Amino acid sequence: MQDSVSSKEKIKVNDSLNIRQELERYLYNWKWFLLSCLISFSIAYLYLKYSTPKYSASASIMIKDNQKSGISDELKAVSDLGIVGTGSSNNTDNEIEIIRSRKIVGKVVDSLELNVVYFVEGRVINSELYKRTPIKLNFSKMNPKILEKDTLISVSIIDNEKFLLKNSQNKNLGEFTFGSVIENSNLGTISINLVRPDYKVNKEIFIKISKRTRAIDKYRSAVSISPINKNSSVLILSIDGNVLEKSVDFLDELVRQYNLDAISDKNEVSKKTKDFIDERLKKIFIELGDIQDSVKNFKKKNNFIGLSSEGQIILQEASRYNDKLIELNSELVLAEDVYQRLKESDTETLPPNLGLRDENISESIISYNKLVSEKNTLRLSAGPENPNLRRIITETKLQRINLIKSIENLILSIKSQIGEFNNVETNIKEKLSSIPVLERGFIDIARQQEIISGLYSYLLKKKEETAISLAVTVPNAKIIDVAYGNGVPVSPKKNIIYLVSLIMGLVIPFVFIYLKNLLDTKIHSRKDIEDLTDVPFLGDVPHSETKEKIVIGKDSRSSTAEAFRLIRTNLDFILTDDENKKGKTIFITSTTSGEGKSFISINLSAALSLSDKKVLLMGMDLRAPKVTEYLGIPERKGITNYIKNKELSVQDIVFSIPEIKGLDIIASGVIPPNPAELLLTDRIKELFSLVKEQYDYIIVDTAPVNLVTDTMLISKYSDMFIYVARANYLDKRMLQVPQSLYKEKKLPNMSVVLNDTDMKRGYGYGYGYGYGYGYGYGYVEQEQKPWYKKIFS
Repeated sequence: MQDSVSSKEKIKVNDSLNIRQELERYLYNWKWFLLSCLISFSIAYLYLKYSTPKYSASASIMIKDNQKSGISDELKAVSDLGIVGTGSSNNTDNEIEIIRSRKIVGKVVDSLELNVVYFVEGRVINSELYKRTPIKLNFSKMNPKILEKDTLISVSIIDNEKFLLKNSQNKNLGEFTFGSVIENSNLGTISINLVRPDYKVNKEIFIKISKRTRAIDKYRSAVSISPINKNSSVLILSIDGNVLEKSVDFLDELVRQYNLDAISDKNEVSKKTKDFIDERLKKIFIELGDIQDSVKNFKKKNNFIGLSSEGQIILQEASRYNDKLIELNSELVLAEDVYQRLKESDTETLPPNLGLRDENISESIISYNKLVSEKNTLRLSAGPENPNLRRIITETKLQRINLIKSIENLILSIKSQIGEFNNVETNIKEKLSSIPVLERGFIDIARQQEIISGLYSYLLKKKEETAISLAVTVPNAKIIDVAYGNGVPVSPKKNIIYLVSLIMGLVIPFVFIYLKNLLDTKIHSRKDIEDLTDVPFLGDVPHSETKEKIVIGKDSRSSTAEAFRLIRTNLDFILTDDENKKGKTIFITSTTSGEGKSFISINLSAALSLSDKKVLLMGMDLRAPKVTEYLGIPERKGITNYIKNKELSVQDIVFSIPEIKGLDIIASGVIPPNPAELLLTDRIKELFSLVKEQYDYIIVDTAPVNLVTDTMLISKYSDMFIYVARANYLDKRMLQVPQSLYKEKKLPNMSVVLNDTDMKRGYGYGYGYGYGYGYGYGYVEQEQKPWYKKIFS
């Protein structure tokens, strides 16, 4: 139970340490975060400096909805003439599609020549001149092929009279004078005029003529049109562009072209009505002239002075019916004309307000005309599958079918009424039979004259009303605010760019460090060893900043030297069984080669010799001897020679070096073909017996235990084993090797030394590197390095 509680507490402690460890892992790499942020800010600065800013311009208009707002002020003056209906409703969604249609935007592109761009080249970006351009390109006759592809020419101003013209391949096309006509096979007939003689910038001016369809698509996608809310007919038009003045001009011209197009659609109906009336007036004028000649000839031929009182009464009675008959015949002619037009085409508008008495039919004609206009406009920009277009086509078909049925019924009704008046005509003729023949003939002619004259007067009135309708046509859109831009760039946004650069500067090294740690399986600290093994920890040796092989001496106060002094002290606590025992044998091994066991062996020997002890360093790694190589001394007789040559004594193979006083060394000797067999001989036992009598400490540099069996063969001669593990080198999974050896007690008195640790790295243990905390930087010599090495070490 107690062990369980202790285990839970250990887990909690480990969890809290892991949190701190993760924080310190990133804080330790602060210099990379700083460098990344500096680079990100530099990139952001260059981007903001050399990117072309975009400016936003906006305008607001109100789509006039006559059904909601009634008759406009402009039409109230003529509303009593009956030429203005109750109005029609403008669907806001449809009007948005019309405004941004290819037809309207194309007119804006042509009007402002937006497919022609003037610019000068900069070191990084190009600058558009727009209205600041000193020259103007004019086409007298354009080559049609120029509208099918992008074309680039350049103009170099020589003086106020002459310029040099080049094509896109920088080929010289010649020197010309401003205003002169230039014939070019690719461009057509052009002229270039100087519009700003005061232009002093000595730069080549480029003229880019874009494909017209591409320019239209560009502006259609750039412009944004939306209502301020679902129930409002007020639209906000906006566009972002590199040149604010150009964006403002585009929106103003877009509204103007939309209004002109709307006026044109409205006038189209009135023009058709006017053309129809003019055609009828010509025919009736001829008939009226003929009948007037007939009256004149009748009077002259028959010396007719006037009607008798009875004839005048009959003529007045006939006139009363003539007025009604004129009205019916006029309406029949109009109805039959409208019926014929409906049968012949479903794409043409109908003449409205011609005097049809049925108000429902008049309103239906107005609605039908509006649907036809919207359908024809949408077909210019929308595809056949466009939902708005399909809806309008369906509505137009239904309206046309209903209108045809209504007019058929109207025609039948008018003919029925005319038939009734023919019965009245019979009564009048009976009365005419009672008066003289001469008067009867005049009355017939006079009645025809009155009917034709009345019809002619009626059509003249309608013609005048149509002319007034043409004159008072008002635009669809009322401008609330003309296009305006405040001149503040909307992109790139400086604050957002710098914020993004800061975030990226922090995220990139964070992700890199996270992935590096996630994929990192190396050991780094004492904590890694204690978490994964039960082997006692003897000490750690920090990375040596010097190039010296022997880092410890009497006057050495570096962190590495202090680490070896600490290990020397810790050895006393392990080797306490017999303090008077001479010849304490310490074997040093590792899992694999390259972990620094020779470095540890040499410097630990030096540390022990500084304590006035007699120390022997033996190179027992017969397969890959490193001691002599590490110390930079030539190969000499050693253990291999001693084993093979029984005439050699220990004194024959022992040598010393001046760098370490009190330290004797026995090298490995030549590399034998059978090192394992040599280590099993009695000469090895004899060697250890002799040296134990002569030395206080024997430090033995052995072979790695995971590679060969050599170390295991001689482990019985050791008093303790120092197992070297190199930080940032040994895989954590390889710690199973020392753990297994420790549990199975194959290596006596085993402890671990962690080599090549980072003394400044704080994470891994709460106190960080032991020497920095234990001794403090005031007690440990620190190597003086340049500032840049301190940052990026």
